[in-house]
Amino acid sequence: MVKKVIEKIKKKKKPVGIEKIEYLGKEGIPYVEAKGNSVERDVGSWRVFRPVVDKKKCIKCRQCWIACPESAITFDKDGKPIIDYSICKGCMICAENCPVKCIKKVRETHE
Repeated sequence: MVKKVIEKIKKKKKPVGIEKIEYLGKEGIPYVEAKGNSVERDVGSWRVFRPVVDKKKCIKCRQCWIACPESAITFDKDGKPIIDYSICKGCMICAENCPVKCIKKVRETHE
């Protein structure tokens, strides 16, 4: 079973998960560059809540980006987070990890 999954991943042109792990810095801190399974599936419609960033309160600590399991967070030219709602599942892990609580939970309307 595992061999079949690995073969399927290798056949893809772009990495889709943990097979694209790079190690940075002296301490070898791993991070997953490739987005999770949300790239292959439309998971944006799963959300009940969506994270909304108050950019005035944001201190640019990047804790939201580190915590996001789907790599749905990128940054604007000022270093403030931008959430890709087509990838975001609404797990709100980003909000839980924000030290200044600038990410709020908003009920999703799916309009």
